[in-house]
Amino acid sequence: MNRLRLKKLLKQRIITALILAPLTLAATFLLPLFEFKLFIAAVMTVAAWEWANLSGLKQPTQRVAYAAGVLAIIVAMKYLALPALPVVTLALLFWCVALGWVSTFPNSKGQWQSVMARSLMGLLVLIPTWSGLVELKAQPSGNAWLLLLMLLVWGADVGAYFAGRAWGKRKLAARVSPGKTWAGFYGGLCSSLLVALVFGLVMSLQGAQLVGLMLVCLVTALVSVLGDLLESMLKRHRGIKDSSNLLPGHGGVMDRIDSLTAAAPIFALGLILFELTQVAVV
Repeated sequence: MNRLRLKKLLKQRIITALILAPLTLAATFLLPLFEFKLFIAAVMTVAAWEWANLSGLKQPTQRVAYAAGVLAIIVAMKYLALPALPVVTLALLFWCVALGWVSTFPNSKGQWQSVMARSLMGLLVLIPTWSGLVELKAQPSGNAWLLLLMLLVWGADVGAYFAGRAWGKRKLAARVSPGKTWAGFYGGLCSSLLVALVFGLVMSLQGAQLVGLMLVCLVTALVSVLGDLLESMLKRHRGIKDSSNLLPGHGGVMDRIDSLTAAAPIFALGLILFELTQVAVV
């Protein structure tokens, strides 16, 4: 990749962040819980429309039907008041399986390449994302937890980009995403852990609570990379560069939230298990 292309890529990332970050922060801090649920449901519905294509559902009617099905499940979960814990726990199990798929690609294709399998995969990615984000928002300090989650994902992405650019040589997953390197991976983890440490100190966490938060954030940063790699694997299998062209010059919605789809449910599960959700953020 030449220097000119690197500069162009960096410029695109900055522009995207300048546009999306204020919108995301406004939705996080200004929307009440019910409206936040609707907002995230709308994002997941658009992402489902893109995932239908990743699944191999190419006809417009098929993609719309799949997106409508995902929305229907979300609405049902909302009105049935399904607890988040079993949903995000299921997500943890799924991402453990996904790690095996990604790490053994392309040999793993026989396990997930059917349209049905990839369609089911989308449900296990998108539904827990909605559930995890809503669970975080519903907490007493929900806005702060959501902000930390976004900073972890963004920190991992930014840290990986600059560390990979400076020191990246050995490929992380060459058959899935040739641009990712181990240096970028470690740089992203360091950035996320720094964010977590600063956040924990600001919250005046000490002892077991601070250690618990750091552990949750470490696992969240790790799995956020897996979310990116899973989508890259599916795009490579489909022979497409982007999930859609809804965001001109930047691909689709899934291309922007792929890391978040893995990170959100795992972060929510970690906070629940370590009993951190009730911690008051000052």
